[in-house]
Amino acid sequence: MNYDSKIVSGDGLSAETRVPDGVDVPLVADDELDRRSRRVIILVIVAVALLAVALWFVLHESGPDDAAAAGNTQIPVVSVMVPGRASVAGEITATGTLAARRAMPVGAVGEGGEVREVRVDAGDWVSQGQVLAVVDRSVQVQAAASQAAQVEVAAADARIAQSNLDRGLKLVDRGFISKADIDQLTATRDAAEARVKVARASLAQLRAQNARLNIIAPASGLVLERNVELGQVVSGGSGVLFQLARDGEMELLARMSEDDLAKLSVGVQASVTPAGSGKTFVGQVWQLSPVIDQETRQGIARVALTYDRALRPGGFATAVIRSGTLVAPMLPESAIQSDAKGAFVYIVDQTDHVRRRTVKTGLVTAKGITITEGLDGTEKVVMRAGGFLNEGDKVKTRLTTSSK
Repeated sequence: MNYDSKIVSGDGLSAETRVPDGVDVPLVADDELDRRSRRVIILVIVAVALLAVALWFVLHESGPDDAAAAGNTQIPVVSVMVPGRASVAGEITATGTLAARRAMPVGAVGEGGEVREVRVDAGDWVSQGQVLAVVDRSVQVQAAASQAAQVEVAAADARIAQSNLDRGLKLVDRGFISKADIDQLTATRDAAEARVKVARASLAQLRAQNARLNIIAPASGLVLERNVELGQVVSGGSGVLFQLARDGEMELLARMSEDDLAKLSVGVQASVTPAGSGKTFVGQVWQLSPVIDQETRQGIARVALTYDRALRPGGFATAVIRSGTLVAPMLPESAIQSDAKGAFVYIVDQTDHVRRRTVKTGLVTAKGITITEGLDGTEKVVMRAGGFLNEGDKVKTRLTTSSK
């Protein structure tokens, strides 16, 4: 009887074959096949492990120096500077409005009347005592003439009284009149002379009033405003007819914070540039506001300026005011960054790691920005690329002496 049997060769391979009747073939058990398979798997694993170990040794044959060099290629290189401390001329920039340093409002001071002539206009230069406008005085002139006639009448009465007294003095010695009559004549003469003085005083008053009818410049200066026209009736209550700037002097009302105001003193120099003008005028701070506005927390520094047609009251101007000398580190603008916490810079410590340092900036100059707080000038400050760094980063430094 024929049957199928699995024959396993000596190399562990098996095949299906037909065994003829009468032939005895030894059969291999399944558990022996499993043991042989496990040995093959173990040998494969060992070979892989040996290969991995050999590969590790091959990769590390270059030594620690080469590995360190490979690691260094990942470290960024940054430019740093040691700013030191520089002496900087302090400057404060402020803006404000131009105005007349001593504004003089001029109005009618007499009894007033109709304006018959206006002799100056805005922008004209006038001298002290110059007539700015002429007011009608026809009625006042007649009143003065009448009073002048009264002076003549009083003077004539005084002369008659004096003559009567002189004659009486001659007669009293002869006994024709009494001393009482002399006293009466003397009193009459004194009263007449007093009436002359009263008449003359009234005449002087009328003439003074007539002189005040005209609008007169109280001092030399520049006419800023003209608020009167020909034919206008003016009086003491008509308000300001002319606005003058005494001697043409101007000033800048520079608004600044109370901190900046505290750094200034009277007499410091200031450079003023009016808006829309390429000219710069040199002046001096002549007054500092003694009061700080409670709402804006600002005060006013008044900068005196000499007359120039380019300085127009009411115009806008910028002032650069000197505020002494400041000794502090100075950095380029690229080294200073800011965020919600304020201004800061990155410095590199002795272990070449990046550290954030909060700073307070001061004066802005053409050479850089001064640092008033946060640095002493001996630190290595990152000049550029600070935005790509983070606290604690490892860097390589390249020292530079340029601050630009």
